Amino acid sequence: MKTASGRSGARVLFLVMIVGLWELLIRAAHIPTYVIPAPSEVWNRLFLGFQQGFLLEYTRVTAVEIVLGYFVGVILGFGIAVLIVQYFAVDFFLYPIIISINAVPKIAISPLLIIWVGTGLESKVLIAALTAFFPLLVSVVTGLRLVEISQVRLMRAAGASKWQVFRMVALPNALPTIFGGLQVAIVLSVIGAVVGEFVGASSGLGYYILFANARLDTASMFAGFVLLALIGTFLSQAVVRTGRKVVFWREIDKMAQV
Repeated sequence: MKTASGRSGARVLFLVMIVGLWELLIRAAHIPTYVIPAPSEVWNRLFLGFQQGFLLEYTRVTAVEIVLGYFVGVILGFGIAVLIVQYFAVDFFLYPIIISINAVPKIAISPLLIIWVGTGLESKVLIAALTAFFPLLVSVVTGLRLVEISQVRLMRAAGASKWQVFRMVALPNALPTIFGGLQVAIVLSVIGAVVGEFVGASSGLGYYILFANARLDTASMFAGFVLLALIGTFLSQAVVRTGRKVVFWREIDKMAQV
């Protein structure tokens, strides 16, 4: 299992074993489907949903909300984090306010955002962006502040400006921590988009899960969970692989978690 293909094969085999054991336990204990569905029932819902087309559309809607919200949150988080590190006034006045606002659960302010921007795509993107914003902000601030002071003094002695020090020393040094924050942010974007769909939506996987819950259709709920897990895993792996190419001198899997 030293190779990447060996590790992937071991993970798939482990997952297959868990699913098989789950199926056997449900059948042997005669647990009703509305309590815990068997994997075969979940697969049935997935197959029918994609065959009829609505699950493909719901998956597309949620994926778009997640990706757009993620990029908005990342752009805002990175930009504000750089200002916090570079300017004392922004750090002193703005950073504590951001921390205070983040303490308010996103699900608590979601109804207010729905009122402000409606039940369309914008509200889901906004909630996903807010969810991704803070972990990325903290990771960027933390990473930029970890730069060795000796390197900064050397650059200043060579006549480098504040922004040259940032570009040549602070940012490269912070990249491993930043990519750790990016990985956390993409997973939280999934949560944010689904929370927005729970509060007000007419499509998407969150809407599908909520509708299934109202009908006590537990198998359909699990089908929605599976699709969300697959989206989150795919996007998270995309961030990890990008990080391995950008931060090629560090093992992205072993970066500090934010």
